[in-house]
Amino acid sequence: MCSYDRLGAGASDQPEGPQNFSSTGKILTGVLERVAGDDPVVLAGHSLGGLIAARYALGHQDRVKGLVLMDATPPTMPADIAKSIPESATGPAAELRAQNLALFQGQNPEKLVITDGKVRSAGNIPVEVIQHGKPYLQAVPEYGSRLEKAWSAGQRKWLALSSRSELSTAADSEHYIYVDQPDVAVQAIARHRAGRPSSAW
Repeated sequence: MCSYDRLGAGASDQPEGPQNFSSTGKILTGVLERVAGDDPVVLAGHSLGGLIAARYALGHQDRVKGLVLMDATPPTMPADIAKSIPESATGPAAELRAQNLALFQGQNPEKLVITDGKVRSAGNIPVEVIQHGKPYLQAVPEYGSRLEKAWSAGQRKWLALSSRSELSTAADSEHYIYVDQPDVAVQAIARHRAGRPSSAW
């Protein structure tokens, strides 16, 4: 089991310039080569890490034997935010909209530009999508319900990654599933590692 800090996060170096999914993928390849050699791996990602893992799996089906996405950032999140919270919004909702759109444009510690993209198939690798069960986005004044619906729809979009995708809900978790319900995260990863991602397969 290995976790790593991406460039701009934790103890890692700062990125020299803007990053995209291709550059973050090259770094992930380097990490995998260092810790796993040529062995296939199970990738587990939360939030933005889930989005990066999902995008990575598309071009590395030979390396990724399973994928666990924990409340992963939806593939169309920039558009979802812009649509769910209109430009006319005021107060906290307007601040949330501006902060998120700036973040997607690369104004974040990783300098990662986050673009919308259609979910393409990664074949038949086992994919487990775990969404939060406690509607924490509902707390956003006036637009919380829209945000929850958009996020839920975004989780379902990830199912198109594979013919062996499954969606489940961490009933007692908000966004940080691996903190709120660590057993859910551990069990999902262990199932994929053992080659038994779900009883349905």
